[in-house]
Amino acid sequence: MSANPNNSTGVAIQQVFIEHLNKDVLELEGFRRALIVFRHKDAVVGTAWFPVVNGKVTATQLQSMVSKVAWPVWQQIVAEMGKQPIQLPTVTVVVCTRDRTNDLAVSLPELAKLADRGRPVLVVDNCPADDSTARLVAGYPGITYIYEPRAGLDIARNRGIQESTSEVVAFIDDDAIPDEGWLDALLNHFDDPMVAVVTGLTLPLELETRAQQWFEITNGFNRGFEQRSFDSTCVSVVGTGQVGAGVNMAVRRSALGEIGYFDEALDGGTPTLSGGDQEFFYRALAHGYRIIYEPRALVWHKHRREWKALRQTIFGYGVGLYAWWSKTLFVGKEFTLLYWATLWFIQHHLGNLLRSVLRRPGCAPLDLAWAEMWGAVIGPYRYLRSRRAQQQSRLAPGVGDRTGDLILPTADSETVGSKPPASTVSVHGIQGGVEVP
Repeated sequence: MSANPNNSTGVAIQQVFIEHLNKDVLELEGFRRALIVFRHKDAVVGTAWFPVVNGKVTATQLQSMVSKVAWPVWQQIVAEMGKQPIQLPTVTVVVCTRDRTNDLAVSLPELAKLADRGRPVLVVDNCPADDSTARLVAGYPGITYIYEPRAGLDIARNRGIQESTSEVVAFIDDDAIPDEGWLDALLNHFDDPMVAVVTGLTLPLELETRAQQWFEITNGFNRGFEQRSFDSTCVSVVGTGQVGAGVNMAVRRSALGEIGYFDEALDGGTPTLSGGDQEFFYRALAHGYRIIYEPRALVWHKHRREWKALRQTIFGYGVGLYAWWSKTLFVGKEFTLLYWATLWFIQHHLGNLLRSVLRRPGCAPLDLAWAEMWGAVIGPYRYLRSRRAQQQSRLAPGVGDRTGDLILPTADSETVGSKPPASTVSVHGIQGGVEVP
């Protein structure tokens, strides 16, 4: 796995097994830097950025990481000794997509392997502009295509849950590729009935552009290389981001009766742009369930290549964070958020903006810092606007099942555990050490 060597600004990505640290990483001509992914058996135990000299990263450079990866390796060994084989729960893999057929074309071959092994895979096509995704999926007879006409990532997620009958629903983004042991690593933790969600490790598929490198450094999905367990005693509204991300997660369907479904007023395809996964994680913990972060459950994510797309993504993260915080404040009556949101805005957003203005070492580019802060400013308004739009869409004549029109899957106090209304269209079984760049 590597970036394009013809791009002198690109960063190579190479996997190295710690059993072979006595060998140089070769054939890196044309690169100035490399992100080395250290693995022990099927687990990633660390990553590090190295300068590339004479087309290689030397064994001496690699061996400097031994002490830093020792603890994750030891944790893996202990886990293997203490873990008894379990019967894995039934699972459905759901891929939510919208007008990203080219990205999906890269991930479908690996997902098809799961389908071939008896793990159902659903592609939920969310309000597409054309039939290109349907035609692509038709080339994979083992994968089910579902057309969802209402725009919104959380709407698509809920549709995927509705269409599944398995004990667990695993989600992966359309621009991510699962590693070989991804799904089993997620499922291994559902023998504990109090585990409602398992998240995994997400690493970059490529780092060919400056935008991709900045995203990985400042907003990447990597949450570390040690398995962690979260519950309501150790995670606050501010710390929920450490739990994981929706690009790589699995959800116990039976727990949704208490937790509720994903909030359809949040995340991509709505005015809030993001935040649906984090709000769901917080709600799961608030209901007394546990969330496991399992770094063995690895997927490779293709970050946005263009700077404009990166800026829009960072803006969306600012919007989504303060949108779901607003929901938790106004609907969940979590009034401590007034303090935490204000403190976070001052310390993080204003702090980042000031460091960028003063051009402090390692600071984010000014346009990214400003985009995230401005997103935070308008996040509460965006949530109220999105929530109103969702309510109006359910009251519109001819939308959904009339018995469910007033039910929002947002885990409000009056709707916890309710299913979202079914859509009117369904199509099944269509054939076919960080250096800032």
